[in-house]
Amino acid sequence: MVAATGVGIPDHVFSLIALVAVANGALLTMIMASRLTFGMAEHGLLPGGLAAVLPNRRTPWAAIVATTVVAMVLTSVGELSTLAETVVLLLLFVFISTNVAVLVLRRDTVEHRHFRVWTPVPVLGVCSCVLLLTQQSAKVWLFAAILLGAGAILHLLAARRRATTSGGSR
Repeated sequence: MVAATGVGIPDHVFSLIALVAVANGALLTMIMASRLTFGMAEHGLLPGGLAAVLPNRRTPWAAIVATTVVAMVLTSVGELSTLAETVVLLLLFVFISTNVAVLVLRRDTVEHRHFRVWTPVPVLGVCSCVLLLTQQSAKVWLFAAILLGAGAILHLLAARRRATTSGGSR
């Protein structure tokens, strides 16, 4: 595959570059996942125990441990390529929601000047994400559905606990 480009990069150099890129992507994903888990737990969207932090450094240790365990389980359950494709599928939903949010927030009036993107940009963003979603296999959709189901269960448990501790009122 590398030879087809005509650049002449040795296979071992290309493999090293690919390894560093994949490791960097995995590291960024793990950092993002643990911080997202911490933030959601802090706001009561996930069980509160996931918001535990170290006393001096305020590092969200519980969220880091939880996301690391989940990552370890996921990498042992299926193929790495399926896991990567599932992450891409779920990120496409994040991108769709972000582009829709851009369109919805345009309705809000603000008192100061701010950047305003040309309307077709988020519309094209949504359309391109939907197109990419159609390229995913049934196995990846099933894997994503299982992960989303687990997340929904955690959210419902947190909501139930929140309702119980607040006496059912908000």
